[in-house]
Amino acid sequence: MLAFARCRLDSSKYDKKNYPFDVKTWKEWGLDAKQSASDYASKEGSFPMHDLCLVGVVSLNDPPRPKVDLSVNKCRSAGIKVIMVTGDQPPTAAAIAHKVNIIKHPKKEWNYMVNELGMAEDVALKECTAIVIHGDLLAKKHLEEEHLDDEDPLKGAYLQEWINKHEVVFARTTPS
Repeated sequence: MLAFARCRLDSSKYDKKNYPFDVKTWKEWGLDAKQSASDYASKEGSFPMHDLCLVGVVSLNDPPRPKVDLSVNKCRSAGIKVIMVTGDQPPTAAAIAHKVNIIKHPKKEWNYMVNELGMAEDVALKECTAIVIHGDLLAKKHLEEEHLDDEDPLKGAYLQEWINKHEVVFARTTPS
C-alpha cells in the first residue's frame, strides 16, 4: 500500500527550481509526531512533514511471473532444491513462496509455528518443514560467529540447520 498526502507549500519559500529539497535526511527532522513544521522550518532543505492531508491510498500487486510455480515443481522433480532470496518482508515472502510452490505447507513454516501456534523456537525448528529467515537475523548470527576460525565446525552451523529444511526463504535481504 502507498499512501498519498498533500501539503500546500508557500511558493515564495519553496521555489521548485531553487529550493534544495532534502529527501535524504528528512527522517532526522520529520518523524517526531510531537513536532510541528515550524520546529524544523529553519533547517536547510526541510519541508513540511506534519499536518499533511491524506488524499488517497493505492494498493500494489507485483505477482510472480507466469509459470514460476511449474518451474519450481520441475526443479524439485529433477532433485534441485529451490531457495528463495528476496527483499520482501517475511509474511509477504512466505505468501509468495507458497503461491509458487516453494513453501507447500505454510502451517509447517517455522515463523507460523512460533508466532501463531505458540511453539517454542527450538521445538518449532525441529518440527518445521519450511523456514523464512529475516535478513537481520542472518546478519546478527553472522556477526556473532565472526570471531570463530573458519575451520571451527560451529561456524555457520545455524545456516546449515536452516538450509537443511526442505523449503527455505530468505526475506528482507540486502545485497551485502
